[in-house]
Amino acid sequence: MSRRLPRGVAPLLTMLLLIPAAGCSSIGVAGQRVTVFAASSLTEAFRTVRADFERRHPDTDVVLSFGSSATLARQLLQGAPADVFAAADRRTMGMVTNVGLAPKDPPTFARNQLQIAVPAGNPGRVRGLPDLARAELAVVLCAPTVPCGAAAQDALRAADLKVLPDSYEKDVKAAMAKVVLGEVDAALVYRTDVLAAGDKVVGVELPAVARVVNDYPVAILNAAANPQAARAFVAYLRSPVGQRALSEAGFEIP
Repeated sequence: MSRRLPRGVAPLLTMLLLIPAAGCSSIGVAGQRVTVFAASSLTEAFRTVRADFERRHPDTDVVLSFGSSATLARQLLQGAPADVFAAADRRTMGMVTNVGLAPKDPPTFARNQLQIAVPAGNPGRVRGLPDLARAELAVVLCAPTVPCGAAAQDALRAADLKVLPDSYEKDVKAAMAKVVLGEVDAALVYRTDVLAAGDKVVGVELPAVARVVNDYPVAILNAAANPQAARAFVAYLRSPVGQRALSEAGFEIP
């Protein structure tokens, strides 16, 4: 014989069943994926951030796509699907926000500076920025259309120097690779990339007059397939834990 529950108990049981179990992710939808387009200089830092974020949110898979900020922006303009865009400067981010693909004035989550990277042992005896103009040295720069290249041009103009590089590279990782392999004597890259290369390279500071600081903005795209997961990732990136990971990778915290 069935027994009726006392009045008020059934609704209470229904509410209890709807409460998430303790320890579940706060995002709340199992199997979510957040696709992040990120500047190549963020590679090491974002891999660390992803690992910790996924430990905290086991229901979410973070897919990272790295490249030149300008290349990633063009892909977004052509309809490439992504949830989050982290760029290496505001000018490149503007390619996306100015056409309505993301909100205007996205927040800055990190800053970066240029350094001269030279191979271990510094065979070209590079001591400062003026050395990059020496004709006998093999020097590479990032292409002027990408953030590290634009910053390099600003630094050289500020120092009143003209450098004719052996090549312009598609992004900062391509420039760094030539230094690590000993194919060139020097490259203008980000401080974070010098730090990531460890003892394979040496960093030479730029003079104060030529220091250029790049703001790194992050935006949740208006067409994000998983905006809730995207917001959680950006919030984590800007949290004290995420900012510490960026600081340990050599970024300045805004």
